[in-house]
Amino acid sequence: MSSPTDHPALELVDLRKTYATGVEALKGVSLRVEPGDFFALLGPNGAGKSTTIGIVSSLVNASAGEVRVHGVDLLRERSTAMRMVGLVPQEINFNLFEKPFDILVNYAGFYGVPRDQAIVRAGEELERAQLSDKAHTMSRTLSGGMKRRLMIARALMTRPRLLILDEPTAGVDIEIRRAMWRQLREINAAGTTVILTTHYLEEAESLCRNLAIIDHGRIIQHGSMRSLLAQLDVEAFVLDIEGRLPPALPAIEGAALVAADDHTLELEMPRSMDLNRVFAGLDAAGIRVRSMRTKANRLEELFVRMTGRGAAEAAA
Repeated sequence: MSSPTDHPALELVDLRKTYATGVEALKGVSLRVEPGDFFALLGPNGAGKSTTIGIVSSLVNASAGEVRVHGVDLLRERSTAMRMVGLVPQEINFNLFEKPFDILVNYAGFYGVPRDQAIVRAGEELERAQLSDKAHTMSRTLSGGMKRRLMIARALMTRPRLLILDEPTAGVDIEIRRAMWRQLREINAAGTTVILTTHYLEEAESLCRNLAIIDHGRIIQHGSMRSLLAQLDVEAFVLDIEGRLPPALPAIEGAALVAADDHTLELEMPRSMDLNRVFAGLDAAGIRVRSMRTKANRLEELFVRMTGRGAAEAAA
């Protein structure tokens, strides 16, 4: 008998979807996500992300192709497969006039978890989500970040082996977003495979080990975050400057300099270029570098190269 780890956490084979309107949303998507992975599915608006997630979470019917969750065929054994999947949708979709504790217990009961077991799990998940003190408060009084954490807690009530999050941090501020990142890392470290869709590209770069980029209904890139970022032939840095920048920046062959503000320079240069040559050029122009750090969000550049569209357009 095969072990669960003998199979991918998720496997899509030539997945296709044509809507009644004639729109061909998926044009043969094949994808493999290994058990325990933290995986990003990225793509511009209308690329096919939502349709893919909809099919995997059994909310959308595929026109053709295969979907397997830990080796179980979703289309033939839907109930068995869905017991292994937890979904956190982008929209808040619980009853705002219910209490968090009741939301969790009732959700678990819907999926066949005995009530006494659901009560124990609800306490555990509320504690993990840092919502124990809100367990019996009306959910409509929760902050936006608390509601997001409650949705994750709800999805975990069935102890899914595959957790899918569709834009989980959309619309929340950076402090809440980073707190949710910590929560998701803990969930993944405990053994749950996580698939994330996001238009915050720095989120994918920070959290995910592997990713796929979908565009126009096809997977155009699939691999490890490290290997994909290695395709970039440029490096980007942020330079903090002593004093104020001069009105005109020096021209340094091969390097692109942009003043982010009066005290900060952004630098892009080929990987093969000697950084000391840049420093020498800046020094000759009377610009002293106080500190330097790697510019985040290299993934955005890769995304733009592959799809021809930027993050702003992707999120539109």
